[in-house]
Amino acid sequence: MKFNILVIDDEQNIREGLATALEMDGYNVATAADGKSGLDYAAAHEVDLIITDLRMPVVSGEEVLSKVVSDYPGVPVIVLTGHGSVETAVDAMRAGAYDFLTKPLNLDRLSLLVKRALRNREMILQQRELEAELASKKTFEHIIGKSPAMMKNFDVLRKVAPTKASVLITGESGVGKELIANALHNLSPRKDSAFIKVHCASLAESLLESELFGHEKGAFTGAVSRKRGRFELADGGSIFLDEIGEINQQVQIKILRVLQEKKFERVGGEETIEVDVRIIAATNKNLEKEVEAGRFREDLFYRLNVVRIHVPPLRERKDDIPMMVASFIKEFSNENQKKIEGIDPKARNILYSYDWPGNVRQLRNCIESAVVMAEKNIITADDLPPGILPGHEGQCIKIPLGTTVADAEKEVILQTLAANNGNKSKTADMLEIGRKTLHRKLNEYGIDSDDTV
Repeated sequence: MKFNILVIDDEQNIREGLATALEMDGYNVATAADGKSGLDYAAAHEVDLIITDLRMPVVSGEEVLSKVVSDYPGVPVIVLTGHGSVETAVDAMRAGAYDFLTKPLNLDRLSLLVKRALRNREMILQQRELEAELASKKTFEHIIGKSPAMMKNFDVLRKVAPTKASVLITGESGVGKELIANALHNLSPRKDSAFIKVHCASLAESLLESELFGHEKGAFTGAVSRKRGRFELADGGSIFLDEIGEINQQVQIKILRVLQEKKFERVGGEETIEVDVRIIAATNKNLEKEVEAGRFREDLFYRLNVVRIHVPPLRERKDDIPMMVASFIKEFSNENQKKIEGIDPKARNILYSYDWPGNVRQLRNCIESAVVMAEKNIITADDLPPGILPGHEGQCIKIPLGTTVADAEKEVILQTLAANNGNKSKTADMLEIGRKTLHRKLNEYGIDSDDTV
């Protein structure tokens, strides 16, 4: 994108000189001779960065800064001060300025500050775009995803939710199977009735049958009173049996009977109880293989597997990561009363290159940690949990011990330029130096900078 910069300075030579230099760097530049004109322009046009002198008639640079910070949050301001006015500049930083420069201006330094400020601006705009997308109809019943696989699942959800069909949700741990189950219930005619969730793997085998079907008083040691089971509690609604591949054969038989006859007896009881319950099951196991191994009943599998929804692992739908990250940043920023407005490119690349064995759950925990650890308004690679970083193996430049600083600098510049296929703009951005500095260095090395992009 081409950024729009506003330069405000009452000195015509400085104002026009800055405009020329910034236009040479590829920016759209507007100028104003005083603070009032500058603020009027900002009110009528989209501005991505403001460079303003502090000492101006009519409306001062301090007033411009205060107005921009309050009315245009996310628009960085670089202030210009006369020599010896550093204390005033520091005050401006405390008031919200991105950075400051003293006159006479160092154009290379200014170029670098502008790049950094606009990089932050771009990250903030990206975060806002993703939040706007999240606020629109791009999410489905709180499930974040726009990858082809998830769009297909959303279509299946819309079709199956209004029916009475049993649904089997498959996928690795942490992919969001429970969110799919929630959507199925909330979109069904049973949405106003009970939705009971049972994590089968978390219950001891001896307790699971009692939890699901209830028990009569005295049915076993500790059964001091009658207890209604989860199926009774879910009557008229839905029951979600998470990790159903962990249940034993005895419980499998009773669940099969509920599916076939809608009847069961409590543990230790003789009374037959009838229920109207929709069963939604989920597993991270391959139930076909469990059937082949004799650990899961084939007839129950077919009864559960009327409609199957497979939730792919995060590594297979990385297109969904940006929206998820934006959502988690917003959630945990609000929760921790912090103003995190985006994530920098290096950190974002690390998230994209990592395979996420813990899937969405792991990504969510990662962003929560990063938000807590972030000291700036942008998440950086240093804010990410250590366990994520080894998954990102970037290119390295090896410099022998004893190399002089000048030779080391030359090696870093030339290898970075080569890695970017001669693109000077990318090289300057990566090294965080101005393009003019890069041109000068290349000329010093005897390289014709016009031969590269």
